[in-house]
Amino acid sequence: MAWVIIPAYQPEKDMISIAEQMWECGCRLIVVDDGSGEGFDEIFEAVSDICVILRHPENRGKGAAIKTALAYIEEKRTYRDVIGIMDADGQHLPEDMIRLLEVAGDSAKTMVLGVRSVGQKMPLRSRLGNEITRSVFQLVSGVRVSDTQTGLRAFGTELIPRLLEIEGDRYEYEMNVLLTMAREKTHIEEVRIKTIYKDDDNSTSHFRTVLDSLRIYKDIIKFTFSSMSSFVIDYLLFGLFMLIFPHTVMWILGGNILARMVSSYYNYSMNCKYVFRTEKAARTAVDYFLLAGFILVMNNVILESFVQVLRIPVYPAKLLTECLLFLISWTVQKHMIFKKDRTPVLGVKKEAGL
Repeated sequence: MAWVIIPAYQPEKDMISIAEQMWECGCRLIVVDDGSGEGFDEIFEAVSDICVILRHPENRGKGAAIKTALAYIEEKRTYRDVIGIMDADGQHLPEDMIRLLEVAGDSAKTMVLGVRSVGQKMPLRSRLGNEITRSVFQLVSGVRVSDTQTGLRAFGTELIPRLLEIEGDRYEYEMNVLLTMAREKTHIEEVRIKTIYKDDDNSTSHFRTVLDSLRIYKDIIKFTFSSMSSFVIDYLLFGLFMLIFPHTVMWILGGNILARMVSSYYNYSMNCKYVFRTEKAARTAVDYFLLAGFILVMNNVILESFVQVLRIPVYPAKLLTECLLFLISWTVQKHMIFKKDRTPVLGVKKEAGL
């Protein structure tokens, strides 16, 4: 059985046609009225005979609407179903939704994305936003996704419990889902779909460029802040020690070790509590501080080479050293120490599309 969720906030009449076409394809439909107001009752009433209508008294956001529908399906389902999510503004074709549902039905525990061609047909605002988001997403997650902002998705009901746990009530929820799927090595499959926009400004979208972008990048910003603030603490402490101690080999080594010990504990605590949201377990602590020890050794080797061999002053030498080792530290933390092994590593598979 296939369910299709349509989150709707102040929809246009296009939603009626979308619902009718999906119903004719044999799908069970859930439309979530996300606080649209009385002026839109007529549109929701027009599809009430073929859809389950769930309502939010006030606007809570797309993520909250999706989770309301998922909770409803979780309560009603009796066997393995597939679920599709599509927008109410006519940007997604029913035939594309059906294709995603078919792929999800053949692939258990897979998140199927309907990806658009990021080209000239896509409005400039959407194209730039997508380019930036997918680049940052790949940097943070290690997984390449062609269209991180697509609202057309399909998956099996096995994923519902995890999807209900993921934070976010508005547009950031969809990004958090992708970050979680990538972090937990859930299979992400891409299906190429048609790109449809009513005008050059994509005026039917309720996406608020600044506010919703900040929501989407929230977790990415937290990781960046943790890493940068740890570096600042390390650098300031090292600078303080160098003001007190002479710039000999042993004092530079000692100051570097003391500064790194303090900043490493701070970084570990921040990553556990705010970035990766994991408990301070013995395994992650041992792994993290083994990495910290390795980085410290490499830090001192590189720093001493800069100062003693290349004759670079100690302060810029420290800065260069940290920049060289940052990517190594981040990659190991993200993909080895704080990873959550819930499913096998399956990667990202792409289907030849339109």
